[in-house]
Amino acid sequence: MTLAVVGAAGTAAAVWGIGIERHLYTLRRHEVRVLPEGAAPLRVLHISDAHMAPWQRRKQEWIASLAEFAPHLVIDTGDNLGHVDALDGIRRAYDPLRGIPGFFVHGSNDHEAPSPRNPFKYFSGPSAQKREPVALDTPALEEYLVGDLGWTDLNNAVGAFDVQGLRIAGLGVADAHRDWDDLALLDAPLADLRADDAPDLTIGVTHAPYRRVLDRFVDLGADMLFGGHTHGGQVRMPGVGALVANCDIPLRQARGLSTWAHGGRAVPLNVSAGLGHSIYAPVRFACRPEASLITLLPRA
Repeated sequence: MTLAVVGAAGTAAAVWGIGIERHLYTLRRHEVRVLPEGAAPLRVLHISDAHMAPWQRRKQEWIASLAEFAPHLVIDTGDNLGHVDALDGIRRAYDPLRGIPGFFVHGSNDHEAPSPRNPFKYFSGPSAQKREPVALDTPALEEYLVGDLGWTDLNNAVGAFDVQGLRIAGLGVADAHRDWDDLALLDAPLADLRADDAPDLTIGVTHAPYRRVLDRFVDLGADMLFGGHTHGGQVRMPGVGALVANCDIPLRQARGLSTWAHGGRAVPLNVSAGLGHSIYAPVRFACRPEASLITLLPRA
């Protein structure tokens, strides 16, 4: 009898996680006070980890609908691609955001197609690449994000633009999970940017929220941090939370808005649980796919 109950519960959880929850797209809303006194509210749309496949029309339509919330700024923390033919689906999803200023960084899945792997190996620590990857058309993705949408590439780079009367600076790194981050490349351009026109707000953007990256962003004066990669754990235990994060961030901060403390500063951090999953692990449990709409307000 006990085995039958356990088996039925496992079957129900699998049906929910594979057949239902991974399609229950959710918009999480937050308010954060990081703007200068007197500034107008700034709506930031944070999208991450779409892991897009060409047949995922429901996901594409839901992402496209986010333009209705009229964000002033988009933050894309990477892993947009999830298939060698994903770019057309990304276009359908992101085209309505055309012309809205944005910052983006890549995850490894913007460079390499996913491959089958044993999900239980995540419990032994952050995953590693062990087979020859299939290269994706990263230049075409970048041409679309920069040339068509008008977003700014922050892969080991610094950028800035004006939004709502504010000068917004962004600093970012390539995928730290693959050790592609080079934080030393940020120092000189950030100093030049600040010497030329001091920003009103500085944002740190990373795909994988490793401690070394978040700490350095805080050292460089970031006012708010954005990350993805964790999928919020993807499978969470009710009442417990994430069991894995696939990086060294504390599990309690693997999803959602929290505070990153370092060097005497406390900086808001939003880690998106993301919108998708690998096509080889099509499940979410107690961790709905999500985007975030964060309203930035003047400091108290």
